[in-house]
Amino acid sequence: MTKQTVVVALGGNALLRRGEPLEADVQRQNIAKAAQTIAEIGKDYNVVLVHGNGPQVGLLALQGLEYKKVNPYPLDVLGSETQGMIGYMLMQELKNLLPEQDVSCMLTQMTVDPNDPAFADPTKPIGPVYEEAEAREMAEKYHWTVKPDGQYFRRVVPSPLPTGIVESDAITTLIKQEHLVICTGGGGIPVKKENGKLVGVEAVIDKDMSAAYLAQQLNADALLILTDANAVYLDWGKPTQKALRSTTPRELAQYAFDAGSMGPKIDASCKFIEKGGKLVGIGALADGLAILKGEAGTNIIAE
Repeated sequence: MTKQTVVVALGGNALLRRGEPLEADVQRQNIAKAAQTIAEIGKDYNVVLVHGNGPQVGLLALQGLEYKKVNPYPLDVLGSETQGMIGYMLMQELKNLLPEQDVSCMLTQMTVDPNDPAFADPTKPIGPVYEEAEAREMAEKYHWTVKPDGQYFRRVVPSPLPTGIVESDAITTLIKQEHLVICTGGGGIPVKKENGKLVGVEAVIDKDMSAAYLAQQLNADALLILTDANAVYLDWGKPTQKALRSTTPRELAQYAFDAGSMGPKIDASCKFIEKGGKLVGIGALADGLAILKGEAGTNIIAE
């Protein structure tokens, strides 16, 4: 029987948890754990894997600022570097777990609209968290925009919506050949068309929006968003908090979700369903396969 296709969106914070040191060994340990869940899903589904890069791209930007002899590299170049770094670790761990499975990592460019209003209102958090005083100091020193992230502050950058996948045909070809494909990492490298040529854009695309766009383009059977919350909750963090187990875009439209965390995941999920998608699962990394079976997390379905 032909396997169904699922696009799995793996959060950057699942690879480097909040408060952990930005060390390569720490990331590798977390990626090894994530790969176990992905490998389990891969036994039942054709997996197309998208990963976040918020902590990692922020770290590279900080490292670049400390070396004064060259100008800092732009965010599109840093995004490509994180695709290579994280993709390499994921590809290696998955191949170790699934030696008979072809695993490919595709460096992926994602087009955006240069007139997207997101460029005037940066919202995408990248890099480590700071106490407010230190964040304000960093913003002054490096001309950053910083915004609250829970009880801390983080640097935020523009996060335009994806409008196209440059390497779409190559990704489709690999899936048809039953490869487990890692692509559009960090939301994809943001590019625009200028005088008929592709050029990089100073931004970081939301990986959940890119995963939803990719899932729609592939006509995937499901979109699975794995994060550090085990479900979508109403009244998150309050005594009245309640998990939503099965819901619809219409129901979700009644509620407000945190723009810095669950909000973009809900927006991406609803866009996928509204464009003809059948199922979105949201929940904890360890529950991946159970979420797809409706046994854990939150399932979002069409009316």
